[in-house]
Amino acid sequence: MLKLLNLLKDGRFHSGEALGAALGVSRSAVWKQLQHLESELNLTIHKVRGRGYQLAAPLALLEAQAIAGFAVGEQWPVFIHETIDSTNAEGLRLASEGQAAPFLVLAERQSAGRGRRGRQWVSPFAENLYYSLVLRVDGGMRQLEGLSLVVGLAVMRTLQAFGVKDVGLKWPNDVLVRGQKITGILLELVGDPADVCHVVLGIGINVNMQVNEQVDQQWTSMRREVGAAIDRNHLVALLSQQLQHELARHRRYGFAAFQEEWEQAHLWQGRNVSLVAGSTRIDGVVLGVDGQGGLRLEVDGMEKSFSGGELSLRLRDDS
Repeated sequence: MLKLLNLLKDGRFHSGEALGAALGVSRSAVWKQLQHLESELNLTIHKVRGRGYQLAAPLALLEAQAIAGFAVGEQWPVFIHETIDSTNAEGLRLASEGQAAPFLVLAERQSAGRGRRGRQWVSPFAENLYYSLVLRVDGGMRQLEGLSLVVGLAVMRTLQAFGVKDVGLKWPNDVLVRGQKITGILLELVGDPADVCHVVLGIGINVNMQVNEQVDQQWTSMRREVGAAIDRNHLVALLSQQLQHELARHRRYGFAAFQEEWEQAHLWQGRNVSLVAGSTRIDGVVLGVDGQGGLRLEVDGMEKSFSGGELSLRLRDDS
């Protein structure tokens, strides 16, 4: 199926005979593959008698060679999938099988993409970025303090480099533009967190998506914000470069070195919020984050810090 997509991705008409010859299959087999592309990947293909078949819009696929062409500095091994359950899940599998870290897993589509607290991450084919970086962590949990917040800063700066304006952060794992979600971040661990483990930095960015009725919250995309299609291979290279820089700084100095700049980028500083954990709700005012990346709230006149992967932060009506 990927071979057929590569033939059609230029957005031009291709005859069934030419496609069959290139693939070494019959015209009827080409027709079946085309139907599969439409049903499985939700792609629109125009069929015109006498002219052949044409994608409704040209398609730019992720390619390791193209990413390398944009790369500066260290290049991580990259595994690119047409369709996979989840890039994070594949990263965890590869780490458990002995793949040396760091390495990168990308996909054109996820069949079971997930966000924080078990939520689905909507993953249309070849429109967005589904990116998982796997790192080996030696020396215990301290190496992970504030890591998701550092990733958020790296993503924010990458989006700004592509011309996205009014972008900021929401504790702990979201990147927003004017209150609309553009990026989600999910960190997962495998191994012994007290000794040697692997952490997967999962990043989902809405890149060229313009319409999607499956998303159940306010969202935007890079293309919506800048008014033009984004080269996802260029985005992968620039994001990787930014992550290399910020992760090296985090390893050397810890999250405390990022605390002030993260607070400056936090969109909900000083806002009235509710922090929700299961059936428990804590109301307070956002003061910032602590040196480990925990959320600092003023609660009933006292400062308290909170951290944990199952916490949800919401604005209160009186904010």
